[in-house]
Amino acid sequence: MASYFSQKTGDFLWELALNNERPWFLAHRETFETLVNRPLKTFAFETLELMRGRYPAEDFGLHISRIYRDARRLFGRGPYKENMWFTIKDGDPREQGPCFWFEITPADYSYGMGTWDMTARQAQNYRDRIDADPARFEQTVNDLLAHGDVRLWGDEYKRPKADRGEFLNPWYNRKTISVGFTESYEKDMTPEMLSDAFANFMPLFHFLRNVCAETEE
Repeated sequence: MASYFSQKTGDFLWELALNNERPWFLAHRETFETLVNRPLKTFAFETLELMRGRYPAEDFGLHISRIYRDARRLFGRGPYKENMWFTIKDGDPREQGPCFWFEITPADYSYGMGTWDMTARQAQNYRDRIDADPARFEQTVNDLLAHGDVRLWGDEYKRPKADRGEFLNPWYNRKTISVGFTESYEKDMTPEMLSDAFANFMPLFHFLRNVCAETEE
């Protein structure tokens, strides 16, 4: 089984975080290419091909992050990102909407599905669809939880929109939502394993895609 990432990947990203300046990066450019950039691109394109083969009706596209931060938004940080990622979604992967994602960081790697830019109308539609059939949404979440310790990310409202019970409240009262898993570099990950994991997110992906599609501005 091919190994795309290892603890050396994380160690390099830690070193980059501590030496985030152009001379250091240029001196270690080949290490970056060997441990981070080339493996990530290969992993991303192989995962995309598997997803396209698995779901031929979906118009999946790929976006891979660049190592360079936007020079207009450094805010005192170095010019290079310590985290690298890719996203897969239907249509233009740079546009708004739910997507599958994979990210490597100095500490670990993670993967999942989510949307980070829902409009107020889309967030309302999200809640309305849960209210219309809370049992079905709860089953969708439970099916996902059956595959492991799923983490839930996303901005929450300062004032909850409603009380839908202990189980649904963390999902219901969010402006944005992302769900996934975090793993240490000790655990190998292959494109086949990642596409299998993405398949488990597909019901929630379709739910969120419908939420966004029904309320396009």
